[in-house]
Amino acid sequence: MIVPLEHVLLFAAALFFIGLITVVARRNLIMILLGVEVMLNAAGVVFVAAALRWWDIAGQGMVLFIMGVAAAEIAVGLTLVFRVWRRTRSLNPDSLKTLED
Repeated sequence: MIVPLEHVLLFAAALFFIGLITVVARRNLIMILLGVEVMLNAAGVVFVAAALRWWDIAGQGMVLFIMGVAAAEIAVGLTLVFRVWRRTRSLNPDSLKTLED
């Protein structure tokens, strides 16, 4: 079964929109990180779809790069979130008013 490119792009757009809504609407640092991860996965879906459409392996290589960046991003992000939580006992980004906090 071959899924049309338009359906894959609509799925990626929906996934990206869900991630964007999560980043904008949530007031929790962990949920913001998850939203960014969802948006990165949407970009990966688009690269795979483009690679299959034009029979170019570069798109799949780019997905591997995105997965590496996402893994590094979540590791650094969770470390920072944990540090913020230890200092403020809160995951609300509004509680961070200055860089000293």
